[in-house]
Amino acid sequence: MDRYRQANLENWEARVGVELAGDGLAVLADDPSALTGVVAHDAPALGDLTGLRVVHLQCHVGADTISLARLGASTTGLDFSPSAIEAARALCTRAGVPGRFVVSDVYDAPGALEGDRFDLVYTGIGALCWLPDIAGWARVVAALLVPGGRLYLRELHPVLFTLDDERDDEQLVIRYPYFNTAEPQFVDTPTTYANRSVELAAPERYVWNHGLGEVVTALIDAGLRITSLVEHDESEWHALPWMVATPEGRHQLPSDRERVPLMYTLTAVKDRATH
Repeated sequence: MDRYRQANLENWEARVGVELAGDGLAVLADDPSALTGVVAHDAPALGDLTGLRVVHLQCHVGADTISLARLGASTTGLDFSPSAIEAARALCTRAGVPGRFVVSDVYDAPGALEGDRFDLVYTGIGALCWLPDIAGWARVVAALLVPGGRLYLRELHPVLFTLDDERDDEQLVIRYPYFNTAEPQFVDTPTTYANRSVELAAPERYVWNHGLGEVVTALIDAGLRITSLVEHDESEWHALPWMVATPEGRHQLPSDRERVPLMYTLTAVKDRATH
């Protein structure tokens, strides 16, 4: 295990206890009609999932995975953090929702899932930045899909990752690389989005930015056909200090929101002729 992956694993292991201490997961587990805000937003675009086999890559503690199951899917969640998967299994049991959770690095998913294939690969919201090899990720997605299966990715926009997030004067200043670099960006943030008042035991992590062209090309090269690409002027998290909350609980620039995209949604299909 290289030092980047080791640091990231320790970081995500440290996040689990912080998330479990909050009230949000308990509400999700105990209310059979509850969905996470992420899945509630995606539900209209996902359509009817009844009876479909869905794998959620980089699922963390499984909150979105459980929400997908409540939309009718037969769900499998996969994450490299053993503590997160343990928490996901407990949450799933408490919620009374059937689901399978597997500990694995995303690049090892086809083997870890024993060759299972799925109707839908679901992922995103801060997932791709942890992956050094986006072409390898795209090949995994293709390997996991049945012919006719689809990918649904809603992700933080690579332009957002370039912005200086320490400024408080509402100026959009490019500080970090847009294009993927050989070495990752080092980040040392003491807290997590789940709770800004609790310091993490392992705050250091490494991330990679992947431009839209890189992601799209990787998926095409893996044999997938892009069916839609939509850019959004809102973010699921408070990425810049002066963002304002939307009524739905997401975050936007306070003015001139057309200046930069903050997220994007990409869908792709593995055509039936693809092997």
